[in-house]
Amino acid sequence: MHGMNFEQTELTQQVAQTAKDFAQQHIKPHLMEWDESQEFPLHIFKSLGQLGMMGVLVPEAYGGSGLSYFEYNAIIQEIAKVCGAIGLSVAAHNSLCTGHILTFGSEQQKQQYLPKLATAEHIGAWGLTEANTGSDAGNMKCTAVRDGNDWIINGSKCWITHGKTGDIAVVICRTGEPRTKNNCTAFVVERGTPGFSGGKKENKLGMRASETAEMIFDNCRIPDANRLGEVGDGFKQSMKILDGGRISIAALSLGIARGAYEAATQYAKERHQFDQPIANFQGIAFKIADMATKIEAAELLVQQTCDLKAKGLPMTKEAAMAKYYASEVAVEVSTDAVQIFGGYGYTKDFPVEKFYRDSKLCTIGEGTSEIQKLVISREVLR
Repeated sequence: MHGMNFEQTELTQQVAQTAKDFAQQHIKPHLMEWDESQEFPLHIFKSLGQLGMMGVLVPEAYGGSGLSYFEYNAIIQEIAKVCGAIGLSVAAHNSLCTGHILTFGSEQQKQQYLPKLATAEHIGAWGLTEANTGSDAGNMKCTAVRDGNDWIINGSKCWITHGKTGDIAVVICRTGEPRTKNNCTAFVVERGTPGFSGGKKENKLGMRASETAEMIFDNCRIPDANRLGEVGDGFKQSMKILDGGRISIAALSLGIARGAYEAATQYAKERHQFDQPIANFQGIAFKIADMATKIEAAELLVQQTCDLKAKGLPMTKEAAMAKYYASEVAVEVSTDAVQIFGGYGYTKDFPVEKFYRDSKLCTIGEGTSEIQKLVISREVLR
């Protein structure tokens, strides 16, 4: 474990407490109405921006909080413990769009875009996925063609968090032939650019307050100054961004699992059958023991990945393991939580049905569980 220290620092604890208080006060009272109506509560993200939680990893020089992945993990978990959808949007904004510009942007691009993203004056979107290319990103149809000192983008992206509402989008476009090496490039496209629009918003099983929509490009012209890094580096950049993004999805998964677990343990102590709390029955107690153990194991995988990231060491394998394991644990724990609640767990009056619905996306987004296994097996079989 590279001599890891398992105690949370005072800074991490303070940041976690701030996120927790905010979630209790501003998210909890409204989460079911947002879920039912699929409202993307923009004002919540603006408030989180004022608290520095939309630019967690961005250095202070660019208006960010300059914190580490340890604090980032804590923030996402505390928010997701209350609402997975808000947690997902915070994760996508920080890790993907903002993270991409932070990691691969030029000095000028960082100065131009990061301060507004870090404060949530601008909401960020990140576009890799297309209707016909989920995991198969080498075969993209969305193209960028050079025209003098400009690029012209045509095509569409789907399943994009903040695809309609985002002010700034990092978009990965194909700039070479399909299925060739180094055939795509990343660009920044600002909302309001002619030819760039939001398309259909998805009607989802869970994570309903997090906007997921198409981005459509119709002869969208942008200057070469909007290109991130070298031509042809888009895919390599994306894989690196997804490495970091996996930490945030693992944290998101853990938050959901903890929320479901806490609700279930409390209920098991309060709910009486046969003149005693159901927590006294081994069938329930053993379920809770399993839930607690899985959460603990997932947390250690996440902490290990944060530690490697903080030390600047390779962590592709560890991030994939953390994301894969934590997301599957979120599904298992929330499923067991519904079972502990029995019939009540199937109603909207208790929080576990929402954790159950929200958890499933964690095994799909930012690389399915199957893709994580592919990454892990490649790393261990080298």
